[in-house]
Amino acid sequence: MSDTILDAKNVTMNFGGLRALNNVSMTIRKGEIVALIGPNGAGKTTLFNCVTGVYLPSSGTISITPPGKTPEVINGLPPHRVTEKGLARTFQNIRLFQNMTVLENVMIGRHPRLKAGILGAVLRDGSTREEEQKVIHDSYEILKKIELEKYVNELAKNLPYGAQRLLEIARALATEPFLLLLDEPAAGMNPKETGHLDDLIVRIRDTEKVTIFLIEHDMSLVMRVSERIYVVDYGQLIAEGTPDEIKRNPAVIKAYLGEEVHA
Repeated sequence: MSDTILDAKNVTMNFGGLRALNNVSMTIRKGEIVALIGPNGAGKTTLFNCVTGVYLPSSGTISITPPGKTPEVINGLPPHRVTEKGLARTFQNIRLFQNMTVLENVMIGRHPRLKAGILGAVLRDGSTREEEQKVIHDSYEILKKIELEKYVNELAKNLPYGAQRLLEIARALATEPFLLLLDEPAAGMNPKETGHLDDLIVRIRDTEKVTIFLIEHDMSLVMRVSERIYVVDYGQLIAEGTPDEIKRNPAVIKAYLGEEVHA
C-alpha cells in the first residue's frame, strides 16, 4: 500500500491569458517534510491555493489519502471542506483575528471538529458545555506545545511578530490536520526566531505525526528541515530531489542566480 497522502497530477491554473501553473505533478508521502521553492511569482502559493480549495485548477487532479482511508479527489471542494478532510494551512500574510485573544484564535481552529450544532449552542445543554470546556483545554494544550501559553489571554495584535507567526501554526494545528501547509512561515523572522521555527517544524512532524509541506525563501531553513524539495519556475516544475541534489542542480542554479548553464 502506498504511503502517498497528497498526489497532484498535471495541475494547470490559468488566470485569463496567464498560465500560473503548467502541468505540475508532485506527491507527498506520510511523515515527510517537503519544501516547495522558486523565485517570486513562480506559482508556489497558487499551487497551495489549488490544494486547499481557494482555487479550482483549470485542469489536472489533486487527491488525498487520509490515514486509514481510501484516496479521494478534492478538486472543487470549498476550503472549509478541505480543512475538514485533514488539510490545514498558514498564509504569507498573517491572518489572525487581531482583536481576539491568543486562546480564542486557537479555539476557532477547533471549529471543524465540534459536534454541537446550532440547536446545542442555543440550548447550551450539558454535552455542549462539556464540549466547550474540552475546546478550551485542548486549545491551551496546543499553545503549550508551540510555547505560546504565556500569551494565552493577550490580544493577538499585541504579540511580537514572530509569536504571531507561531500562533497561526497553532490555530492550524487545532483543526487536527494530517497534512500542514506552511506558506513562508519564516517571513519577517529574525535569525533566532527562525532557528526556533526550524525546531518546531521538525517537532510537529515527529511528536504530532503531522506531515509538513512548506513554501519558504529562507534557503538555510529549507535545507535544514526538508527531506525532499520541489522547485517551480514560471509555473513549471523544474526539479525535485533531496537538498543536496537541489543545491547541485544546474536548472535550479540558473533559475535562482541567473547563471548560464552549459550542457
